[in-house]
Amino acid sequence: LKVLRHEEFEEGCKASCNGPYDGKWSKTMVGYGPEDNHFVAELTYNYGIGEYRLGNDFLGITLVSSQAVSNAKKMGWPLKEVTSGVFETEAPGGYKFYLEDKEQLKQDPVWKVTLGVSNLQKSVSYWSGLLGMKIYEKDEEKQRALLGYADNQCKLELKAVGGAVDHGTAFGRIAFSCAKDELPSIEALMKKENQKILTPLVSLDTPGKATVQVVILADPDGHEICFVGDEAFRELSKVDPHGDKLLDDAMAADNSDKWFAEHNMKKVSA
Repeated sequence: LKVLRHEEFEEGCKASCNGPYDGKWSKTMVGYGPEDNHFVAELTYNYGIGEYRLGNDFLGITLVSSQAVSNAKKMGWPLKEVTSGVFETEAPGGYKFYLEDKEQLKQDPVWKVTLGVSNLQKSVSYWSGLLGMKIYEKDEEKQRALLGYADNQCKLELKAVGGAVDHGTAFGRIAFSCAKDELPSIEALMKKENQKILTPLVSLDTPGKATVQVVILADPDGHEICFVGDEAFRELSKVDPHGDKLLDDAMAADNSDKWFAEHNMKKVSA
């Protein structure tokens, strides 16, 4: 994966982009290609937080990439073969990745993102019936469903966890871009259907970059879903050729661990 852009912020995001934290934070977008046509992960770093408690809400990302499997083996990174040709591995912090040992897909090697749900039918009804996703697969026996907006895009897998969904303290979300003019109607539909709106339609500023409009929803299990106006987002999300350097510089300048150590303090465990 490549660093596509990196941004630093002095205070918490008013749409809780970095979770419910008020201090200095950063975000780094990483992916196999531009955000216009690839699934991209947003890595947020809160300078004052030492660790997060993970729940059972985010169950992993599946990549189709024999190169990723090869890289892991060369690095001695722990791999566990869970089914034939599919390896489970864990990123720092505990997030799961599933690496499929096949030739990398041309459009986007990120095949699916898996979220835990408490009631499969209720969640499928929400994501398909209300949000308009197409159902690609549904397996009642394994209590899972695969949905998506387009054949050539990363899919969303919903998987029953056999109980309540626990979001821990890391507070992730999934974001989609759509035409700016669609945002008011999405918000209106959720109000009409008495669904939860976490952040009503709002404009978010990024210093020196485009201002984007977003509305943030919550599904039946509290998974956060952000819809962002595509026109401004395409400007905001352009690949920054200096992204790698900005990230390296930020990591080199981060003295938060040293500061806490010198004051005989530990970073907060969220």
